[in-house]
Amino acid sequence: MGILPQSLRPRLLPATMSTFTTTSLLHSDPLTGTTPITIAATSLSKTMASSPGILLRMSRRTRLWPNFMIQSLEMQKYISSRRASICTCSQESSRERLKCQPEDVRDTLGNNNSPIKGGIVALGKFDALHIGHRELAIQASKAGSPFLLSFVGMAEVLGWEPRPPIVANCDRKRVLSSWASQCGNIAPQEFQMEFSSVRSLTPREFVEKLVKEFGISGVVAGENYRFGYRASGDASELVRLCDEYGIDAYIINPVMDKNQDSENVEYKSAKERGQVSSTRVRYALDKGDMSYVSKLLGRQHRLIVKLQNPESQYLRGKQTVSVPKSCLLNLPPREGRYDNCYFLVDEADPLPCGVSIDSDIIRAEFDDEVPPDGDFSTFGIEFGTTQPVRNA
Repeated sequence: MGILPQSLRPRLLPATMSTFTTTSLLHSDPLTGTTPITIAATSLSKTMASSPGILLRMSRRTRLWPNFMIQSLEMQKYISSRRASICTCSQESSRERLKCQPEDVRDTLGNNNSPIKGGIVALGKFDALHIGHRELAIQASKAGSPFLLSFVGMAEVLGWEPRPPIVANCDRKRVLSSWASQCGNIAPQEFQMEFSSVRSLTPREFVEKLVKEFGISGVVAGENYRFGYRASGDASELVRLCDEYGIDAYIINPVMDKNQDSENVEYKSAKERGQVSSTRVRYALDKGDMSYVSKLLGRQHRLIVKLQNPESQYLRGKQTVSVPKSCLLNLPPREGRYDNCYFLVDEADPLPCGVSIDSDIIRAEFDDEVPPDGDFSTFGIEFGTTQPVRNA
């Protein structure tokens, strides 16, 4: 069977993922309208295999399809069976009570009892957990049980200068739980691997490790994803290797930054093509533009404060609470004063406040009342969508 003529090619709807049978597609004809047609998978793969975009799944094969994702009927049944055994999770509000998990908890991956076995794994550097990362998780959830696989210790191995994370380690599970409503009521789980354990692997060895050691069913990645030793593998090689090892691969287009002002910003990374990125989140925090930060993150930015010695580090005034900036577990915005913030402690209701940041101190300022006495060894500060009112 040859290549389809233009009048018989299927119309691509502007959805991200839809479900079809393996060989049945919707075809749009200017005279007859939209009608179902049947086409052999081998012919379709020859027609579209060189097109850039999202992947078409045929049985257990992966094929390129521009700006669209198609699932086979078998995958639809698989998703239903997986979700039947998973508890649902409701989305948390942007000003929920502070629920900070222990900072040093790290999930481990074992050969026989891999917690990501059978799952669909999103690949990337998930520093900011921004809306681009969320889109990877959403696509993973449409194909199976969603997981984020990230690597720790990259700075130490590659000799990068240490820098604070955008999301505190102990706050990451809360953020992932907030994605549940967009991921089929399944909160994506994150598993971390030491970068040193995969740094020297070739692209083939990396995919083989995911398949043979961890038993995953598929991967999701952005079109700019690089992997393997010296980042020698790209998205097309990921597709080819996954096809060879019999697992699914979904390559998605990046989520673009719609902020007009960002077009004039020069970024150091050659990968920057206008997509949402952790680099842009750091830039917005450095400018103190919390509205821009919130758009990139899809939520309000939350600082986590952990005091080693609360009695001496927690300074309580009549209407203020001050702590050293050295107690922050993640990256604050630039120095200045910010309105419309919230002070979060344990199970207490969030308290509205203003926040002032200078070179050494971060101070919460309250109009009516300061937080009641209690355990202030760990608390959070959530920023509204404002720019700094003035320099601190």
